[in-house]
Amino acid sequence: MSLLDPKIWTGSIFTGDWIASQAGDAPVLEPATGTELGRAGIAGPSDIAAACARAAAAQRDWAAASFEDRAAVLRRAGALFEEHAAEIQDWLVREAGSVQGKAGLETHIAAEESYGAAGLTALPQGDILPTAQKRLSLARRIPAGVVGVIAPFNVPLILGIRSVAPALALGNSVVFKPDPRTAVSGGVSIARVFEEAGLPAGVLQMLPGGAAAGQALVEDPHVRIISFTGSTAAGRQVGQLAARHLKRAHLELGGNSALIVLDDADLDLAVSAGAWGSFLHQGQICMTTGRHLVHEAVAEEYVARLAEKADALPVGDPAKEQVALGPIIDHHQRDKIHDLVTASVESGARVAAGGSYEGLFYRPTVLADVTRDTPAYAQEVFGPVAPVVAFSSLDQAVELARDTEYGLSLGILTADVMKGLALAARIPSGIVHINDQTVDDEAVAPFGGVGASGTGARFGGAAHNVEAFTETQWVTLQGGITPYPF
Repeated sequence: MSLLDPKIWTGSIFTGDWIASQAGDAPVLEPATGTELGRAGIAGPSDIAAACARAAAAQRDWAAASFEDRAAVLRRAGALFEEHAAEIQDWLVREAGSVQGKAGLETHIAAEESYGAAGLTALPQGDILPTAQKRLSLARRIPAGVVGVIAPFNVPLILGIRSVAPALALGNSVVFKPDPRTAVSGGVSIARVFEEAGLPAGVLQMLPGGAAAGQALVEDPHVRIISFTGSTAAGRQVGQLAARHLKRAHLELGGNSALIVLDDADLDLAVSAGAWGSFLHQGQICMTTGRHLVHEAVAEEYVARLAEKADALPVGDPAKEQVALGPIIDHHQRDKIHDLVTASVESGARVAAGGSYEGLFYRPTVLADVTRDTPAYAQEVFGPVAPVVAFSSLDQAVELARDTEYGLSLGILTADVMKGLALAARIPSGIVHINDQTVDDEAVAPFGGVGASGTGARFGGAAHNVEAFTETQWVTLQGGITPYPF
């Protein structure tokens, strides 16, 4: 039996066992063809409540397990992601519309996240503190308890495992709600890997579900931390709800990232980087290059070359042919993209390439004659659209780059690296790449944005994961009871 055999998960959620959900099931669709690939269990609020109670009960023994035992489970999980990479990638291609390279990146990082999390188990657990009393005083890190993880459809495996793996490694149990649109590649795959890796039953609960399930997860009294990746609008609601229940919420949200192209940049390489930043995975990435800010001396040529490259990129079903872009995830997202492009043209922008679609296949689009009020420039599109705006000075480039509520990723292309670094220092952003485009991720690197892009770097890297998924406890020890004057 394969890792993701539908006989295992059809109509089911994962609680340590595969059981039928109270809220029924929903089709698993292939966006490229509309084919139903199976039916996944869908959780409702009652399923979430039961899962959180189970996770809380299982967490105590898991936290008490030796660090060697927890590390062994995480290492086996990493090996299983590698062993079953081809099968998981096939689901990422068919269910999420990923091209082969993007699917391969997801399984690679999933393995790396698991191996990296294994190392968290052996980190020092705290610090010895100075004290004016005759005692030992220390601050130690302890598991938070139950961690709720909510992940989106676009990069489903990475955006789930990057919270699930470190939270488990640090002694927490996890209730994991993947997006129903990628329930298998982003949910079942993770549950099955940890099931086969020997994670004790109940420590991981995996329940695909919609907004009602997400609200129930945030509100549940067993859950102490929420790790959410998704849109800024949904993230604001999650943050408000978590605050009302006095919970920590780590929010990685939307973006409208700028790529600044200076006049000394190699234009061929800049166009290639810009195309990758805007068109990778059909632009359905939070770090997607949403704004191309190009020096006026090369802006016209940049638009022409970017449009030529966009017109040459093949678009189609990644399960059947080698393409650069696959399908948009669903009709709702496609219509949102096209509405923004249409509104941009109506406001004066010129379509230099693309601007059309067949089914869910949207052509990579380049917009020229753009102003800061152009809808596809001013808003996050979450689609393969590259609006280009010219600037005349570094001060104007800074002004344009800063003119957004988001602050996730920033790319600067220049022959003068130090000039690029100085420019970046003037622009708020959680991530900066000098001489690269805006889309990148590594398991060992801190990831997160500022402003409307979220609550800062809370994903990736040992120190940030420990901070995200543990509590700090002050402990004192002394040889006898202190005498008091009462």
